[in-house]
Amino acid sequence: MMRGPHESAVAVRLPDGQIEVTCQQTGSWSSHPILKWPLIRGFVALLDSLVVGTKALTFSASRAAGEEEGEELGFGEMLLTIVLALGLGLLLFVGLPAEAAHLLQGLVRGPVWQNLLEGGIRLAVFLIYIGGISRLKDVRRLFQYHGAEHKAIYTHEAGEELTVRNARKFSTLHPRCGTSFLLIVVVTSIAVFSFLGLKPLWWRFLSRILLMPVVAGIAYEILKFTARRLDSPLLGRLAVPGLWLQRLTTREPDDSQLEVALAALERVLASGQELR
Repeated sequence: MMRGPHESAVAVRLPDGQIEVTCQQTGSWSSHPILKWPLIRGFVALLDSLVVGTKALTFSASRAAGEEEGEELGFGEMLLTIVLALGLGLLLFVGLPAEAAHLLQGLVRGPVWQNLLEGGIRLAVFLIYIGGISRLKDVRRLFQYHGAEHKAIYTHEAGEELTVRNARKFSTLHPRCGTSFLLIVVVTSIAVFSFLGLKPLWWRFLSRILLMPVVAGIAYEILKFTARRLDSPLLGRLAVPGLWLQRLTTREPDDSQLEVALAALERVLASGQELR
């Protein structure tokens, strides 16, 4: 999937080998000026990406499986999917680290050190989760398409013709990737939560949920700030951990996957849009 400000293009390799490109309007609910304010737009972008990504994955999976029409989730199904995804994410990346740190409070005392311990556990859980799912066959294939997306974008940014031959030589790692954003969210949460109190446990858990929009907002601004200043010796180094993590979330694509990524990119650019 490639996305512009107003339209996204989903390219799918059909069972007969042909590439089908479908366009959808995006950004209607998130286009209000207030939702584009700094610190607010980060959380909005996170939710918007979750909605658009879920729709694209559902649609492409059904078309690739040979269904005549791609399945699209209704509002109720989409809402349930997002609630479940957010709930599982909060349980795994907020509840589990908070509970683990609470159980170890006899070993590490003081709110700052306790929250730093919780943050370290959260980061470890995040890395273990990414490393674990990357071993699944279907996820590895998805990560190959992720790598193809980055190569296609690099080709466009370099001003070269959008061909498989040109795209093949570029890296699968890109500084503006959502993977880097997630890593910044985790690290930012360590800094923000380290100033919070510890007891009772229910408040420890609830406070992290309430502050997640703030954490996402700060992380988004950090990502945008560093992405525009990669030539800086200091700020360029801040992007390195995110690029390292992308070695788990991207794989080297084959030529057929590059063709799909380039087809989606060409469709977005043909409508006069730039990538979002």
